[in-house]
Formats: sequence, C-alpha cells, structure tokens
Amino acid sequence: MANRPVHFIWLLDCSYSMQGDKIAKLNYAIREAVPEMRAVAHDNPAAQLLLRTITFSTTAKWHHQTPVPVNDFTWQDVEVDGMTNLGEALTLVSRELQSPPMPQRALKPVLALVSDGGPTDDWKAGLKAIDATPWGRKAVRVAIAIGHDADRGVLQEFLGNPEMQPLDANSPKQLAAAIRWASTAAVKAASQPVAGSAGNLTKQPYAPPVLDDDDDDDVW
Repeated sequence: MANRPVHFIWLLDCSYSMQGDKIAKLNYAIREAVPEMRAVAHDNPAAQLLLRTITFSTTAKWHHQTPVPVNDFTWQDVEVDGMTNLGEALTLVSRELQSPPMPQRALKPVLALVSDGGPTDDWKAGLKAIDATPWGRKAVRVAIAIGHDADRGVLQEFLGNPEMQPLDANSPKQLAAAIRWASTAAVKAASQPVAGSAGNLTKQPYAPPVLDDDDDDDVW
C-alpha cells in the first residue's frame, strides 16, 4: 500500500515582540527539529510527512506554501515585522483543510502554533474557519507559548481540548525542547491511521517534556 500524506503546518508568530533573541532561537529550534522529524518519518514508513510554514505579523503569508517532503525540506529563517494577525493565519490554513486540496486518503494533519503574545485581529473568526472544516476538526494541534507574558488563553482555545495545555517556553532552552517534542510527538500521533476527531496527544503513549527554566542568563 502506498504511504499516506501527513501535512504538518507551522504557524509562527513573527510580530515585533519576537525581535532579537526570540526570533533567532525560534529559527534555530525549528532548524534543529527537522532532522528529528525525518527520523520519526523514517520510523513510520506508511506515512509521508509533508512540511509547510505560515508566518503572521501585520499580514499572514506562506513562508513555505508548497508541501515539501521532510527529506527535501530546508529551513529558511523568518524575520519579525509588525502586528500579530493570528486570525488571518488561521484563515489561510482553513483553506488548505478542505477536500480538495487536502486529499481524502491523507492522515490527520498537524497544526503547530508558536506565539508570544495576544492577537491583534479577529482570531476567533479564523479559528471558527478551521473548526468548520472536516480536516480542521481531525487535526492534531500543538501550541507553544513563548515568554511569561504569552496569551495562554488564546493558545488553549486553539488546542480545542481541555485535557491539553500549551507548552511553556520561557527561555531559549525551553523553546528548543518544546519544538523538538511538539514536532516529533505530533507526527507520531498524526501517523496513526485512526478515524475520527483524534487531534488529542493525551491519548498517545508519550507525554510532553518537563521543561526546567534554568537558563538564568536568558532574559525574554
């Protein structure tokens, strides 16, 4: 049987509040996570892992629009610019969660949101657009809150599951650990060919990491 696609989409906050060390560590963390995603994909040969990226600031746009097989994926650094239009980013994603363009034979997609602050547009409208699609309801969702002042309530609503919590990343070390875990655990969850709205990592045989905030020199 031919392998089935798993569409993994990063949604990355690139607003001005991410400037400096935050955006540098975000780029580093995702770049370092890609080899681990390749390893997970190798261990799940029935699934074809395809990566894409959306950035959102004053506008939302595709950073990698065409789905790229993980073995061919090369990270391109993102830069900061403007506000935090999360709703626009969610709306962009919702258009990709229709069938078509999402193939009927696909496994559950992965939506991974990384943000450090509150949205500046109608993010709830974008979330409703995702929830209105069949693939949006089935998607495996993970969220990473960057910094102590991140709006965890928004990220919690994005997850859509009271049993799940956003991963906290209050230092560069935590961010790297959170992105590595989110990347690999979500791919494992999505690679399970189980029908239904199973975007729930709590039912998987692994748990999120305990991230110690012991980087005393890191001020975010």
